Amino acid sequence: MAKNEFALAFNEMLEEKQLARDVVVFAIESAMISAYRRAVGASTAQHVEAKLDPDTGVVTVYAEKEVVEDKVMDVRTEVLLEEARKVKPDAQVGDMVIVESTPSDFGRVAAQTARQVIQQRIREAERANQMQYFERQLGEIVSGIVQASNAQSVTIGLDMKAEGVMPNNQKIPGERLKVHDRIRAVVMEVKDGARGPQIILSRAHRNFLRRLLENEVPEIYHGIVEIRAIAREPGARAKVAVSATQPGIDPVGACVGIKGVRIQAIVKELHDEKIDIIQWDPDPVVYISKAISPARVSGVYLVDNENARTATVVVGEDQLSLAIGRDGQNARLAAKLTGWRIDIKSLSEAAADALKKLQGDPELAAMLPAVVETAPQIEEILAKKAEARPVTPEEYALLGQFVDRVERRTIQIKEEAIRVEEERINAARADVPAAAFHMPLEQAGMKEHIFNILTEAGYETVGSLMFVLKSDPNKVLGLPGIGSKAMQNIEESLAALTFPEPEPAPAAEAEIVPEPQPEAAPAETPSLPPAAESVKAEEQPAAKKHAEPKKKQLEAVEDDENAKDGVALDELFKMKPEIFQTTAESDEDSALEKKKGKKGKKKAVELEFDEDLGEVVGRKIHKRSGEAGGDWE
Repeated sequence: MAKNEFALAFNEMLEEKQLARDVVVFAIESAMISAYRRAVGASTAQHVEAKLDPDTGVVTVYAEKEVVEDKVMDVRTEVLLEEARKVKPDAQVGDMVIVESTPSDFGRVAAQTARQVIQQRIREAERANQMQYFERQLGEIVSGIVQASNAQSVTIGLDMKAEGVMPNNQKIPGERLKVHDRIRAVVMEVKDGARGPQIILSRAHRNFLRRLLENEVPEIYHGIVEIRAIAREPGARAKVAVSATQPGIDPVGACVGIKGVRIQAIVKELHDEKIDIIQWDPDPVVYISKAISPARVSGVYLVDNENARTATVVVGEDQLSLAIGRDGQNARLAAKLTGWRIDIKSLSEAAADALKKLQGDPELAAMLPAVVETAPQIEEILAKKAEARPVTPEEYALLGQFVDRVERRTIQIKEEAIRVEEERINAARADVPAAAFHMPLEQAGMKEHIFNILTEAGYETVGSLMFVLKSDPNKVLGLPGIGSKAMQNIEESLAALTFPEPEPAPAAEAEIVPEPQPEAAPAETPSLPPAAESVKAEEQPAAKKHAEPKKKQLEAVEDDENAKDGVALDELFKMKPEIFQTTAESDEDSALEKKKGKKGKKKAVELEFDEDLGEVVGRKIHKRSGEAGGDWE
């Protein structure tokens, strides 16, 4: 094949298979290596390479051979030294050298042998490429043409020559797909199969509706309008809750479009499926009221507890069938959309239930004396309704007010009971020491079989067991194998435990220690510089007659509290004013303290005025003998 012809055919195959150039080149080279091994009978342990020239189509094969000096015994594995040095100049006998080993008749025979291998490698590359492409399309809408349809599924031809399968349960009910119809579907799952990727498509999933809304409504695509929830029964009805992320945007109007053009395009794609667009609201009462649309709601009463979130929706007599929907469809979709269990009642039914509550609960009746007075009138209206006599709008309004007041008060009573129960549980938890929740149950010292029963029941710490015993002892007593004796053993074991007291916080300690008060303590009185001494001498003339030209430094000899212990208050008042002149501690004083190794509390001294020296001196007080030591400077 000529140069241009091969290059043209090679590029055409790349475009047709939609494969990368290096992938096809690698597949052809691998096939030529397999053809060479089969043609010459080479061992799989021998290293063989093949190089393809994409312009000319010429394939060159290289094989690793041992260098011999004189005679070649096996052409497949040996090469002469002279031939080896043409490739590797420094080759020696016994070396392994890779040399060209393309057989002379390798052309047509090799092509026939390699055809199947090339086709297999290209198919594998196609499958891997399809797998990677559709894995990226997971959850997105793809378009395809119906190729076949049977009782189980519909086969759809997709891009990259891939095939998707849409099971019957993922079709829109009532929709008939014909061969060669172009349809859109969402990719639900991509699995790697023996014959390529298995692509599962769906038109019944709620994400299909979500993607259609994103395609048709630019505000949703750009994030200005957000889809909060979708509830869908394919082919029949769907409810979509939307909200705006920016002020001044009407999310419902954006989804419907001018004259409904946007929503009509989606309805047509979904085989005339009815779609209700409602505005999401953070208030559950408002949200549930809108979710019941198109029915008008008289009142919504919520009961939110750990077991279930129930909403009782009261509607007028003429709105009951509309609120429930055909076969309960509207109520089901509203419950899926909001996440609440919805109980729909007519106004007369709700009034009868409220009247029964009021008559059967004395506490509720005592809280609503005004409502109790209207009970006979409510009974009369309900009797008229039961006898199919006409009821006036005013009487319906009275029923609505009666139901509203009774239901709201009932909800308040339940909330108050829940709050009291929470307070009781919190009080029980507060009675348990905090250290008990960190103490393993095995440290309680109870009998082994009781310990095993409690461990199997999920009690791992002493604190959890003590908390349950204080809040609800019947939970422990109701365990299999736990009787009165076992409870006695548990209580005795827990009573014998002691828990360490929590350490006080550092801030509390700091508040207990009083701050030093300078007026009650002998202040640090090092000698002043000459200038400072002259100033102090002018301020206090009484100190002049006792001051000498040269004074020794006075050092702070004790903390404030020690000073109070070492010197009586009477002595402090008798002392000369010089000792109360406080200045900053000099560097010499610090060095002197470090030299004498004074750490922590300083020794107590007694301060005296020495008339001979004309200054105040400190004398050490020995606690054992009580005698004063020598002068301390």
